[in-house]
Amino acid sequence: MPGQVEQEQSKKPTGVAGIDTSEKMGHPAVPGHEGFVQPSSYLRRPRGLSRPIIPAKPETAIDREQRRGLQRIRDFLKIRTSYDVLPLSFRLIMFDTTLLVKKSLPILIQNGIVSAPLWDSSTSSFAGLLTTSDYINVIQYYWQNPEAMSRIDQFRLNSLRDIEKAIGVAPLETVSIDPQRPLYEACRRMLESRARRMPLVAIDDETNRAMVLNVVTQYRILKFVAVNVSETQFLRKPLKHLNLGTYSNLEVAKMDTPVMEVIHRLVNCNISSVPILNSDGVVINVFEAVDVITLIKGGTYDELSLSVGEALSKRSDDFPGIYTCSIEDRLDTIFDTLRKSRVHRFVVIDEDNRLVGVLGLSDILEYILLEGEGDDTKAE
Repeated sequence: MPGQVEQEQSKKPTGVAGIDTSEKMGHPAVPGHEGFVQPSSYLRRPRGLSRPIIPAKPETAIDREQRRGLQRIRDFLKIRTSYDVLPLSFRLIMFDTTLLVKKSLPILIQNGIVSAPLWDSSTSSFAGLLTTSDYINVIQYYWQNPEAMSRIDQFRLNSLRDIEKAIGVAPLETVSIDPQRPLYEACRRMLESRARRMPLVAIDDETNRAMVLNVVTQYRILKFVAVNVSETQFLRKPLKHLNLGTYSNLEVAKMDTPVMEVIHRLVNCNISSVPILNSDGVVINVFEAVDVITLIKGGTYDELSLSVGEALSKRSDDFPGIYTCSIEDRLDTIFDTLRKSRVHRFVVIDEDNRLVGVLGLSDILEYILLEGEGDDTKAE
């Protein structure tokens, strides 16, 4: 059954810049630089721990507003269900695990999606979530085992676990949640499992079998908050005071870096994107995990030998671009951008457009759920 993905036109809200690379600082676009558009997307602390509150100085008015805004967001997430996030009309694309991998790719591209739930027809049960990471795992496997390349056309989705074991990566995501559970619970489960998206799976009362309704993503959840919680305007502290994002040990590449080298970094570092810099350290693009799909959509793997610049030049014309911000930008402007535009990450830059860090949706979700947790009952 079908799943419709919202498409929104990118805008540049006050305080957060959306870079248009079609014309950058007076120079015409260079192939592969056509657009900038998803930060480190994983937890940095052990499961179940919240951010500690260290009262270094008396609470200020802006501290109280920030705390009030976070509490309103959490209250909202606790009274809304995961099902509420879904649009009024949607469709779901779901793959049977016996489907050939090469046939799944064109379906994803044709429907403008990058993931799909898997269904095991032999047991009539939910079998996990297919994502771009799984295709990258297949590429890694055949890169390490070139003698197996001749069998790639016969590779089926139900063999993904064998690939994972062979290259030693995390297994296929199988975490899910009942659509009637609180949205807050879904967010916590996402953080604990480090999943960027989560299928909504209900149990049929009559057959007692699982039914996959749709998939919720971090982007959709954060946009839902941005649209419905006006108190996000209270989040006025700049990023530099929030310890929000990743600012050290960043993986970067250049336009002449081989694509396979970037793919290895995506896998080894468990990240979804790599900023692309010029010789002066200026951010000119971002290579994303989803860019790999474009290269192998024809069922061949020849284009994996291309450079990053050549690969990025193959992006579709409707690529939304890269979104940037500075450490001076506030979280309220970040939410304003999420409300207006389809954003998956922010590249943090300085006044000269040099890379400072990466702010991912997982970072934002983690902050609004865990910052000062346990102190929310404090008197306002």
